[in-house]
Amino acid sequence: MHRIFAAFIMLSLLSPGFLLAQVSSDCATAVPICNNTPVNGGANGFGNDDFNGASSSGCLEQTLSGAIESNSGWYRFRTNATGQLGFNIGHDPLEDWDFALYRSNDCNTLGEPIRCNFFDNSDQNAFIGVGEDPSGQSDSVQYEDWLQVEPGQDYYLLLNNFSNNNSGFSIQFSGQIFEDHPYSALDCSIVNNLLGPPIAACSDETVILDATTSGAITYSWYQDSGTGFTEILGETDPTLEVIEDATYRVRVITGSTTLISNVQVAFTESPVVMPVNDAVFCYTPNMIFDLSQKDAEVLGVQSQDNFLVSYHTSQADAQSGANPLAKAYPVIPGNQTIYVRISAIQNSRCFSATERFELHALETPDLSFETTVHLCYEGQRILIGEPTPDPAYLYSWENGETAAAITVDQEGIYTLTATNTFAGESCSVSRTVTVVASAEPRITGIQVDDLQSNNRVEVFTDAIGEFEYSLDNSPFQPSPVFSNVLPGAHTLVMRDVHGCNELSEEIVVVGFLNHFSPNGDGSNENWHIEGLGFLEDPVVTIFDRYGKLMQQLTAPSEGWDGTYNGQPVPASDYWFKLSYRDSTGNRVYAQYIQNHFSLRR
Repeated sequence: MHRIFAAFIMLSLLSPGFLLAQVSSDCATAVPICNNTPVNGGANGFGNDDFNGASSSGCLEQTLSGAIESNSGWYRFRTNATGQLGFNIGHDPLEDWDFALYRSNDCNTLGEPIRCNFFDNSDQNAFIGVGEDPSGQSDSVQYEDWLQVEPGQDYYLLLNNFSNNNSGFSIQFSGQIFEDHPYSALDCSIVNNLLGPPIAACSDETVILDATTSGAITYSWYQDSGTGFTEILGETDPTLEVIEDATYRVRVITGSTTLISNVQVAFTESPVVMPVNDAVFCYTPNMIFDLSQKDAEVLGVQSQDNFLVSYHTSQADAQSGANPLAKAYPVIPGNQTIYVRISAIQNSRCFSATERFELHALETPDLSFETTVHLCYEGQRILIGEPTPDPAYLYSWENGETAAAITVDQEGIYTLTATNTFAGESCSVSRTVTVVASAEPRITGIQVDDLQSNNRVEVFTDAIGEFEYSLDNSPFQPSPVFSNVLPGAHTLVMRDVHGCNELSEEIVVVGFLNHFSPNGDGSNENWHIEGLGFLEDPVVTIFDRYGKLMQQLTAPSEGWDGTYNGQPVPASDYWFKLSYRDSTGNRVYAQYIQNHFSLRR
C-alpha cells in the first residue's frame, strides 16, 4: 500500500472572481501551481485547440467540442524534490472529468501524456487522478499509477469536462514526496509575486501576509471580497494578519517607485471528528464490515458534501491520510482499533484525527463434540458436551445445567448452547447430542449352505442394533455372511459398531440331514454329520425326546441306522449334541447348531 500525504486542496466554492483567477482554458496561460496555491477551478469555455486538430492525445479523444479540449483547464507545476507523486481531482460525482499529464516545459512540444484517463464516470466516483483514491476505493479504473519524480521536472496538466456540466473541481497533490517535503515539494519560483503565491489556509490557522521591502516608506493594504478593492484603514505595517477569504493588495512606496502586489487567500473550515461508538457484532467467516455506516457519527452536523471521512489502522496513518481502509472492510475476529480522519474536501490540510473506535468482532463459539454417543450397558454414566470449554463463554443445557459437559445415564436428546457476550451483544450456537443405548450382541444360529470344502456361512441374531462381524481374526465387516469357510471349528466375533460390546464364540461348521428314513429302500438309510473329520476327537450323542441315549457317533462312523440294541426305534424327532476338543484341549459342545432331526418310517 502506497502512502498518501495530502498537500493541499481547494474546491470552487469561491466567488466568480476567485474562480476565474484559477482557471485557464489554454496551455499558454496555464495556471502555475506550487505548494500553497489553492487549486480550484471549473470549465471556462472550450478553449483554443492546443492539439492542432489531432484526433487523440494519449487516451484522450475528440469530445463534444469537436476537438480534444472540451470545457478545459490547464495547470503547470515544477517538482522540487525526489520521490513518489500523485494527485486527486475532486469533482461532483454526477459529472465526468478526464485528464492528461504531460512532462514538458513548452506547450508547443507537449508530446504524449505520461498519465492519462478517459474512463466515463458511470460509477459516480468523486475523484480521478494518479496514485490512490482518497475515498479508499482500491480498484478504481479512474486512477493511474504513481509518478516517480526528480527535482526540476516541468509538467502540464489538462482537465477536460466531458459531461459538459460544470460544478467545479479541485486538485489535491499526494504521495511520499509531500510527506518528506511538505512545504517545498513543488517549486514556487514559477510564481512571481511580492506576496507570494495564493494561499489556502484552514480556519484555525493564522495567515500573515509579508510585504517587507527594503527602502519602503509607506505600506497600505486593500481587500477585495468580490466587489472591488477597498483600503483597510489603519493597516500601515509591512505585514497584515488576515482572517477571511479575499484577494489582498499591498501598495508599497519606496523612495523612487511604487510596488503593487495582489494575493488570493482562501480559508477552509477545519473539521472536528465527533465521538464514535464502538461496533460490536458477531463474526462470521469472510465477513465485510461497512465502515461508511460510521460516517454519520464521525461528521455529526457537518455536511458530507464538505468533508471526506477516512479510516486507518494506526494513528500515524490517520494523521497523514496514508493507507485509507476500503469502506468495505474485511473483518478479522477479535478486537481492532480503527482510527478516524476527517478532512475538508476544499483543503485536505484542514483535518482532524483525534478519534478512534473499536471493532469488536465477537467470535461465535465453536462446539465440536460428538453428536451421537452410546450407553454400552444399563446404568452406565457417560460424559457428554464440550470437553475443552472456553472460560469466556457461558454454557447452558435445556435441563438448566450450566456446565460445558454433563454426565448422563439415560437415552435421550440433549442440547448445549454456548454464548459469547460483550457490551450487550451475544453470539450463540447450539449443538445437540443423541444418547443411544447400545444393544448386546447375541448369536441365535449359524446356517451352513450345503456343506462342502468351502462353505457359505450366515450368522443369525435377534439383537436390535448395528453390528459387525469377524471370523478367525479377519477384518470386521457389516455383513453376517462369510464365504469360502472351511468345515471345522472357527472363532466368530460379533460386536457393536460403536465399540461398546463384543461377543466372541467358537462356532462349528458341519452339515447334517434334518431327516432320514431307514426303510430299506437304499436312500437316506443312516443319519450322520458331515465334517466331523475336521474336528478334534468329535463325539455325537443322540437322544430321544425323553433324554434316553440312543447312540454315540465319532468321526470314523457310518452314522446311526435308527435302531436301539438292534431294534428299530419308532418314527419321531430325535435330538443330538456335538462335542469336540477345542484349541486348549478342553471338551466343549458346539453351539448354534439346529440339534434335532426326524426319523421317518
